[in-house]
Amino acid sequence: MKHGLATSTDSPRSKPGAEFTATDRGATGLVGDDIRALRKHRDLTLTALAEALGRSVGWLSQVERNQTDPSIQDLRKIARNFDIPISFFFRNSEAPEQERGVIVRCSNRVALGSSESGLVEELLSPDISGEFEMLRSVFAPSAESEDKPARPAQEGGFVVSGQLEIWIGGRHHTLNAGDSFQFQNKTCCWRNSGDVPAIVIWIISPAIY
Repeated sequence: MKHGLATSTDSPRSKPGAEFTATDRGATGLVGDDIRALRKHRDLTLTALAEALGRSVGWLSQVERNQTDPSIQDLRKIARNFDIPISFFFRNSEAPEQERGVIVRCSNRVALGSSESGLVEELLSPDISGEFEMLRSVFAPSAESEDKPARPAQEGGFVVSGQLEIWIGGRHHTLNAGDSFQFQNKTCCWRNSGDVPAIVIWIISPAIY
């Protein structure tokens, strides 16, 4: 991977107040792949995202091809634009090289969502540029969602613990621990009527985060 700012004579660490790059802070070499996947999954053009970030199309193209490392400030802007935590880009940053892009340790999972929304998800997949993604979804007691529009994706899940009510294409189902489900291009909403969290391993193809 090429490093756009880190050289022996021109390193961010050698300049007081200079912004560290993603590589300086330990992000994996998949940052560019992640940004490109996020952009495509949100149906954004290079031009649209570059304008939102206040950057040039050429710079963004180089970042997506892992030819330039974005600064931490750039990553903060990108994270805000996609409504994800900046830690998303640093998952597995301390993993052994042979595990990166392959293994996700429990301590390195990135949380998406918030307890206030009633749903917290952890990305189980090492990257989002593949054919599918895996999430660990925790639905809080008494939490429920609004009806989500159908999207061109296949989705499936396995209830690890608790109980979850789910409406797929308008049809109501009550799922208990050990149950599973799968659907494609249908509306969906959910509710946890129980008094304990419902934990579901959710798989989506193609990836949407």
